[in-house]
Amino acid sequence: SAGALVATIAAIGTGARIAREWIPELGFTWIFFSDQISAPLLLLTAGITLLVVVHGLRHRPAGGPAGLYFGLILLIDCGALATFWTGDLIVFFIAFEVVLVPMWVLIHRFGDAHDPGARREAAIRFVLFTALGSSLMLAGILTLVSASDSSAMGSILSSGLSSDTQMVAAGLLVLGLAVKVPIFPLHSWLPPAHTIAPTGGSVLLAAILLKMGTYGLIRLPMALTPDGFARVAPVLAMFGVVGIVWGALVCLVERDLKRLIAYSSVAHMGFVALALGTNSALGLQAALVANVAHGLISALLFFVVGGLKERWGSVDLGQLRPALRETWPALGFALMVGLAGSLALPGLASFWGEFLAITAAWQPPPSPAGLPAAGGLLEQVGWFAYVPPGPVSAGLLRGLAVLAALGAVLAAAYSLRVARLVWMGDPAPRDRDGDATGTELFVIVVLVVAIVVLGLLPYLVYPGSSVMVAGL
Repeated sequence: SAGALVATIAAIGTGARIAREWIPELGFTWIFFSDQISAPLLLLTAGITLLVVVHGLRHRPAGGPAGLYFGLILLIDCGALATFWTGDLIVFFIAFEVVLVPMWVLIHRFGDAHDPGARREAAIRFVLFTALGSSLMLAGILTLVSASDSSAMGSILSSGLSSDTQMVAAGLLVLGLAVKVPIFPLHSWLPPAHTIAPTGGSVLLAAILLKMGTYGLIRLPMALTPDGFARVAPVLAMFGVVGIVWGALVCLVERDLKRLIAYSSVAHMGFVALALGTNSALGLQAALVANVAHGLISALLFFVVGGLKERWGSVDLGQLRPALRETWPALGFALMVGLAGSLALPGLASFWGEFLAITAAWQPPPSPAGLPAAGGLLEQVGWFAYVPPGPVSAGLLRGLAVLAALGAVLAAAYSLRVARLVWMGDPAPRDRDGDATGTELFVIVVLVVAIVVLGLLPYLVYPGSSVMVAGL
């Protein structure tokens, strides 16, 4: 895992690129590259996986041998990195599917042992939903490949697909990837999976697997079928906002803390869907920043809540417990940082993604008149250079912006609710034995620093307002 992180940094830093024929008779190619869209997600994937491995050395769940547990984690790391590296649709699909099998085993084999029935149900639901999403995504990919006679993303981008083909492919891809993100109402597999999965599995699921879905929305339908995506974008934005409000309302009454964080992920992914649904350069920028921010914050929250569950046996908010500020201040402080990030407090990573998403929805999309046409290899150009804004009325977008802002207010409400119940808790002082271990402190410090740095210096991740798509 450490080697993967070092190799990823080196490859990104040197601008490494691979382009070789794989199955020339079918037009399949090995294309691997990084750009401003994929590079931050590659670093996030390699870094989070390393933290999961370090955490597992001291806090490995029961359910199987250590070799199996760490092997599954490394398989997920390999598949996710390949997903973010590749520029070929077929390789993208294969790499995406490689990740799903080890994640299913993590849930089924290493999940919460207190309720075997719930563990089986969560694993089956995960398989059924992700298989449905994969089938739809594959249908969309095959539509593009058959229409362009190539699986290379760059070739498809410049192949001049008809409007009807783009519409069919965009619809299939958006629907299939909406299951992976997940976007309301296709989210019902996520809370059980998070609740049952071991801490490492929950972290990987939230910080990496969900990002593969949003990355797929950007790299496939948005980039390769701009006309078709422009027609689908309003629907994506609307369901994203429903997810924001729905997830926040559920969090206001949810008692299981892991399940609550899972529903908050649905809400945060709703902001990404809203940003992409605006079909604008600012919306794309918001989605890219929100993706990385949620990966860091959700990882921190699941590490902390997993530690609390390991100590308490459950994370039922209906049970009054000793105040973390009095008993385990290190875990308590980390939880407060995660909750502050969840409510998009200015100065922390999530603020910029959510603020820019609402701003992009409030501002009407500009006219694409005079902008260069799509096609070819595009370097350091505005997103509008090849993704024209869709026919979304300014009134609809502004209404969605207002509802999203309401969801942000609700996020503050449920975050403060959790803080009151867990941070404040029972004020009676207790023995501080059992606070964060050295391994947990290392993981917490790395993530807290990353959340603060990204919140103060978001341009370190995505400098400027333009997006590089040269790798296509």
